Amino acid sequence: MTREILKFPHPALKTPTKKVDIIDRELHELIKDMFETMYHAEGVGLAANQIGVDLSVMVIDTSKKEGSPPIKAVLINPEILSTEGQIKYREGCLSFPGLVVEVSRYSKVKVKALDLTGEEKIYEFEGFPAIVFQHEMDHLNGITFIDRVSGVKKRLALDKYAKLQKERV
Repeated sequence: MTREILKFPHPALKTPTKKVDIIDRELHELIKDMFETMYHAEGVGLAANQIGVDLSVMVIDTSKKEGSPPIKAVLINPEILSTEGQIKYREGCLSFPGLVVEVSRYSKVKVKALDLTGEEKIYEFEGFPAIVFQHEMDHLNGITFIDRVSGVKKRLALDKYAKLQKERV
């Protein structure tokens, strides 16, 4: 089932999520809905709090991004183990329709997370998948991509977003 993606400034986007304690049928349904919602919105990643669910769960699928390693993953209770390098990328966000902001991220991240079976997995993301992971990890921590820019750039991004929202009405 496709769910509504919350738009900034919804408070759920600024609230850190809670760890998942039980992986059950309900969580599997949530993850199925997250993938369906992400694909419907033509996104490459989605965090549970973007659809109003206060759980530390994200889905990623970079297979449609040309030139990117095709990674499809469910990450439950993800934790960053290590980071390397820096990369700048012009990011968009499903919770900020139409807005694109250049953000500085790590170029490589090593991550620990549970999969759908509850098994702990180690992932190494590099390049675009690393950017997507960090973007979604920020969501789980109550951070949006505009929080990653400062000063004038942030004000300009917020002004542009406000203008885009007025145009959508």
